[in-house]
This record gives sequence, C-alpha cells and structure tokens, in this order.
Amino acid sequence: MYLTFTDEAHMPMVAKLDELGKPAWIALTILGFVIWWPIGLATLAFIIGSGRMSCWKGGGMSRWHGAADQMRHAGTWWPPTRSGNRAFDEYRQDTLQRLEEEQREFHDFLARLRMAKDKAEFDQFMAERRTRTGAPNSGPSSPQN
Repeated sequence: MYLTFTDEAHMPMVAKLDELGKPAWIALTILGFVIWWPIGLATLAFIIGSGRMSCWKGGGMSRWHGAADQMRHAGTWWPPTRSGNRAFDEYRQDTLQRLEEEQREFHDFLARLRMAKDKAEFDQFMAERRTRTGAPNSGPSSPQN
C-alpha cells in the first residue's frame, strides 16, 4: 500500500505525534518554548491534560515499580535464563527471592516509619493546639470599673 501526500494530510498532527510516542511530544514542547514560550506552555498543558504523559498521573513512580514486579514474576521482562548448572540456578533463584522479600520488607518498614513520623507530628500539633486553646486569651481585656 502506497501512502500519498494527500493521505498524510488527512492524518492530524496529534495522531502523528502519538505514533512517534512521548519523545516526540517532549521535543514539540521544548521546540514550542524555544520559539515562543506561550506555545510551549500550551503544548505542555495539552500533554498533561490529555494524559499523554500518563506516568505523571496517579501514584507516580510507585505505580511503575508495581508493574515491574508483576512483569518480573510473570517472566515476561527478564526471561529465566539457565546457566547449565542446576545447583547454581537454584542458588540464584533462592537468592533473588530472598532479596525481593527483603526489598518488600524494607518498603513496608519505610511506610511504617513515615506513618509513625506523621503520627508524631500530628500528635505534637494537637498537643500544641490544646495548650494554645486552654491558655487564657492574651488579647486586649475590657476595663473594669
């Protein structure tokens, strides 16, 4: 099938950039800023608003780590390779599983640590608030006759 210039003219610029992927959108945004900053700003707003940079929405990098874990366990990202030595393969598999478990435990520990820090800060705030509201008002007092 041959593409002619008229076939390409009917394809909108957005669809062409979508075919090229995120690097094309980033390059267009940079080019827009170089030419005239409002063009770059409008392009950036369009990219974020349309969800074309979906890694910026909901969860940030933790979402990518979760996807990587799922793919790793499914064997689609890093297909299991065999060294030819069964004892070494078993040792390597056990070591990788142990390291992944330690990584999960460490992430859980960090989550608990953040929660404890947040709770301590909140408790401190509430204690300061209680003492502030419990203290007599230091504002102007009414004159007594």
